[in-house]
Amino acid sequence: MLPTPTDEERRLAALVRAHDRWRGREVFNLLPSENAVSPTARRYLASDLAGRYTLPVPTEMEGETLDNSYTGTRYTDQIESLANASAARLFHARFATTRPLSGHIAALSALAPLLPRGSRILAIPPSEGGYDGYAPGFVPSLLDYTVRPLPANGPGHRVEAAQAVETIRRERPNAVVLGQSFFLFPYPLREIAEAAHAVDALVLYDGSHVLGLIAGGEFQDPLREGADVLFGSTHKSFPGPQGGLLVTDREDLFDALDPALVWRVFDNAHWNRIAGLAQTLLELERCGKEYASTVVANSQALGRALSDRGLPLIAEAEGFSRSHQLHLDRPRLRAETGLGGGAFARRLERQRLLIDLVGRIGTAEATRLGLTPADMPRLADLIVRGGVEGARVGSEVLAWRKQFRSLRFA
Repeated sequence: MLPTPTDEERRLAALVRAHDRWRGREVFNLLPSENAVSPTARRYLASDLAGRYTLPVPTEMEGETLDNSYTGTRYTDQIESLANASAARLFHARFATTRPLSGHIAALSALAPLLPRGSRILAIPPSEGGYDGYAPGFVPSLLDYTVRPLPANGPGHRVEAAQAVETIRRERPNAVVLGQSFFLFPYPLREIAEAAHAVDALVLYDGSHVLGLIAGGEFQDPLREGADVLFGSTHKSFPGPQGGLLVTDREDLFDALDPALVWRVFDNAHWNRIAGLAQTLLELERCGKEYASTVVANSQALGRALSDRGLPLIAEAEGFSRSHQLHLDRPRLRAETGLGGGAFARRLERQRLLIDLVGRIGTAEATRLGLTPADMPRLADLIVRGGVEGARVGSEVLAWRKQFRSLRFA
């Protein structure tokens, strides 16, 4: 017989139920860093795999070579093989690993084995939309790298081909690390790769934000356009459980990467997550193209509708976006409304509309719920009324949200 739950256990259960109700049924989530996991993948996350542990790595013991440190792994090994094979197919790669625990860990999994300490890298600075983790003081300092800026300027923090090529030729880095937190438009990747390879530099593509769009063939095709390694997180535009993956077409690089993962960057790989990720990969093999194209169409339609209603966005002249993101023009927003990006987001949160505090609006999860470009004017109206005008639209949002009871593309 189980003991009577403690007060803390009852409170915990109530909090989880409240979260599931709030985030799962009562708000429109427009955060670009999140997505909805399919019901089947969620079941795998809660399966017996959640408590299992295995180390599928060759180990020498008493003169015997073991291919695993544990028994009982006949199914986990097959699950991992299935996930890796699907990832390789989806991203047009020859080699893949789904073991990285996050996008950040996937980045470390590529950088640490491929670039020796003291290497020189180019990365887009945070002030121009880049990921903070590649800035001086973070991953570069951990690995003793020198990091130099790869410019991404103008509307949408775009990387221009001529400027990138000139920077690569001047700086002669060991690697060019692409990827942004503010990520609206594809890169001129063929030009970047040609310049990088001419100075014996690797091109590492962090697709964390746009991985689901890449999977659907909508954004760009990094490996076929010249990137040496593609990696990223699996819970942003990619609609899987939190985690990471890494793919490459180059056997020499994978031979350096794969053995370096276990006992260096991480140990256990969380097999319930890999099963959930495998399900998401297989789903995207079937419907990723329609999903990705709808995400981008929703971004562009929402951008137009918000702009028509007076909300200032960047990159209007360029169609607002080619990704799952839209970016508020925060200086104009403050000048025209007196609201900073954080205050604007908090207003919307009170009305059951979630965007992030740094001015990004995402369409990936709304697309999974079933919203289409035809719904974007209504969504824009709620955002402007609730965020700019301070109207109480929460009841309207809730009533509309309850009409979407299941996920598409799942």
